[in-house]
This record gives sequence, structure tokens and C-alpha cells, in this order.
Amino acid sequence: MSGSRITALGHYQPARVLTNEDLASMVDTSDAWITSRVGIRTRHIAGSDEPVDELAAHAAAKALAAAGRTPDEIDLVLVATSTAIDRSPNMAARVAARLGMPGPAVMDVNVVCAGFTHALATADHAVRAGGAHRVLVVGADKMSDVTDWTDRTTCVLVGDGAGAAVVEAAAPGTESGIGPVLWGSVPEMGNAVRIEGTPPRFAQEGQSVYRWATTRLPAFARRACEKAGLTPADLAAVVLHQANLRIVEPLARRIGAVNAVVARDVVDSGNTSAASIPLAFSKFVEQGAVSAGDPVLLFGFGGNLSYAGQVVRCP
Repeated sequence: MSGSRITALGHYQPARVLTNEDLASMVDTSDAWITSRVGIRTRHIAGSDEPVDELAAHAAAKALAAAGRTPDEIDLVLVATSTAIDRSPNMAARVAARLGMPGPAVMDVNVVCAGFTHALATADHAVRAGGAHRVLVVGADKMSDVTDWTDRTTCVLVGDGAGAAVVEAAAPGTESGIGPVLWGSVPEMGNAVRIEGTPPRFAQEGQSVYRWATTRLPAFARRACEKAGLTPADLAAVVLHQANLRIVEPLARRIGAVNAVVARDVVDSGNTSAASIPLAFSKFVEQGAVSAGDPVLLFGFGGNLSYAGQVVRCP
């Protein structure tokens, strides 16, 4: 079985920027209240004419261009999302259609904020098993569609966007660029983060999520490093789900990645759910914060109280 690697990344965010000051004119809040509690200053919000699959397709097209691949070279499309309105066609099929792909396998992955790292592991497994040779993996969410904009505890958190990766089989005899996944869930705490109801609305038990993430996840993240044959000190970068800065910063410290740059894209983008990891990772690559071959820990967590993480080599 051949391993796999990420050959390119891409990301996309809508043009409209919603500031904390804008939110203060909508609900009882302030820039000081938001930044002190979640560390977010701005977020991008898609318009009513920008569906999830459009966000995903923009990010995917950029990743394909960066990889030097054409749409017809992709044989599997995986889209991680929890904000699809329709059940069929799924988001992966819609993205494939937008990009003019002739006939890839198409599958959505709904693990909410941990969706991208679950989908990335699935892509790696498909390549290793010989079921796919080139895979397009996208994390895309339009959280503004499922947000109660009168609830100041949740509306200050969310943003919209997408990030994508092209995953290909590693050349024979070369090291795999995607490490073994460490994944799982806490089913009895699944209600701590929810998108449910008619119309669906995002809600969470913020303190429960904070305590679980900052106390339980560091050990899981270290185990993901161990599965890759590394220690946290070996990491060049850490890209966690961008839930909120008060979770990201202490979690990164407790992992022990003392030499790593830590993604803090939540400050500018808000919580974009399944999009947050590929969005932040793609920006790191674009900005030159990491170099080709660098070991990077990706770790998603959240909805269902699910988690998934792996160490990858930077494209």
C-alpha cells in the first residue's frame, strides 16, 4: 500500500467582513466583551447568493491550480460540512459539477468542526487501499446560515469560508506525508455542541466545551504525534480547530509544541467549523510561515465532541 501526501492547499473567504463594532449595533455586545472572551475581531460572512458549494468550489479551484492538476485528474471528492441545506445532491457532487469533473466518487463528511481532519484521514485511507489516486478534500461551512443573530453568545463566534487540499499517492519508496490519524468521540457529551431544529440553529454549552478541550485534548494531540513517530517539540506548526482564542492558545501550550508556530486565524476569520483548519493551514503556506516538508499537527474537535488529528508534511 502506498502512503499519501498533501500536494497543495487553497482557501476562500467571502468579501463581506463583519467587525465587532458591526455586531455591537446588532446585539448587546462590544468589541471589548468579544475580544476578552473569544479573541475574535472580524469574520467573513457570505451573502444569500453564496451557497456552501460555491465557497467550497472557489477553495478547491485554488488548490487544484496550486497542485498543477486539472479537475479530470481527481477520482474522489470529499467535502466536510455541517451546513448543507439540501440532502441531495450532496456538497461533493455540487463541487464536482461546478469544477466540471467528469465522474469522481463524491462523498460528504459531517463531523462538524472535526470534519476536515476526518475527511483527510479518509482520503489517506482510500489512497493506501488503492481506492483512489488523487483526492480533493474540502472543508466548507456557511455558519451564518445556522446562526441566531440575536444570541450574543453564539453570533459573535461564527464566520464563513472554505479550505481545500489535494491529496495524492506518495511516490514509491518515499515517506508518506500524512501520518496515522488519532480520532474518537465522547458520545455522552454530544449535546454540548449542536446544530439542530427547524430552522437549524447553532448552540453550545461553552464552559463544558472549554473544560473538555483544554484538559482532555492535549493528551490526544500528543498521541497523534507519537503515532507519526515525533514529539511535540519536533513540530514546525500547530493548526488546531479555530474555535476561539481562549481554547486555541492554552491547548497549544499544553501540547508542548515549544518550537511551533501556532495558527490564530480565529482572530480574523471567526469559527468557520470544518473550514477552519484548511483555511488557517493554507494561509500559513501562502504567508511562508511554514516550509515544504515541515511537520505540522492538524487537530480538529467540536461537534459530537468528536476529535481527529494527524501530523502532515507541509506541501
